[in-house]
Amino acid sequence: MCESSFMKPARTIKEIDTPSSWSQLVQGEWAAQMLQAQLDEWWPRLFGYHMLKLGGLSCEFVSGHCNIRHQVCIDRDNPLRNLEADPMALPFLEKSFDACVLAHQLDFCGDPHSLLREVDRVLVDDGYLLITGYNPLSLHGMRGLLPWNRKRAPWSGRMFMPIRVKDWLGVLNYEVVFHENLAILPPTRYPAFSAWAESMLSGSFSGIGGIYLIVARKRTFPLKPIKPSWKLRRQLTPISVNCRTQVNKKSSG
Repeated sequence: MCESSFMKPARTIKEIDTPSSWSQLVQGEWAAQMLQAQLDEWWPRLFGYHMLKLGGLSCEFVSGHCNIRHQVCIDRDNPLRNLEADPMALPFLEKSFDACVLAHQLDFCGDPHSLLREVDRVLVDDGYLLITGYNPLSLHGMRGLLPWNRKRAPWSGRMFMPIRVKDWLGVLNYEVVFHENLAILPPTRYPAFSAWAESMLSGSFSGIGGIYLIVARKRTFPLKPIKPSWKLRRQLTPISVNCRTQVNKKSSG
C-alpha cells in the first residue's frame, strides 16, 4: 500500500521489493514514456565526464544524446547494468559524478535520507540530480488504497509528495531548478486523446499529476545567506558636540 508522505516517517523497517524494470510496474511503460519525453529535453543540458544511473528503472532511460558520454548503470538484475553495488554504499570516491539519475528509487527505499546522502557524497559540486517518483495525491497514487492493489508495484512501495522530496533536498543544500508533475489522467486506448487531455489539464491540475520529475543542483554556498547579528554603531559624537555648543551659546547670551 502506498504510504502517505506526510503521515509516515521516511525510514521504515519493512522489506520492499525494488523493481528492476518498468515492465514490473502497473502501467510502468506508460510512465517511462512520459518521463523519457521530459528527460530528452534535459540530457543536452548536462555536461561533465561521468553520469550515474542508479537502479534498473534509471538504466532503461535512453540517454544516448547526453553530453556526458561515460555512464555507469547500477542494478542487481537489469541486463543493462554494468555494475552491481549497494546503493547505500557506492564504491566510488567523493565527488566522482557530474550527474545522477534516481528513477523512483526513493519510492522503493527503506531509508531515503541515507540514499540521498550517499548520492550527495559521490556528486560533484554544482552537479545535477534528477529524481522521478510517484505522487500519492493523484488518481494513479490513490489506486493504492484499493485492497487488491496493495501488493502490486508501484503501490507496494512508498510514495512521497514532491514537496517533501524538495524539503529533503533543501536540507542537503540543493537548489531545485525544475519540477513538473506529469500524467494527470491514466492512459487510455486513444493516445491522441490522452495527449490532448494532458495538455488541457497541465496548467490548473498539474499538482495532481501521477508522476513527477525534479531536477536539482548541488550548491556549495548557503541558499539563504545568514545575516550577521552585529551591526556597526554610528559615531554620534560630533553631532552631540554641536548641539551642546548651540545650547551653550544661547545660555551665555
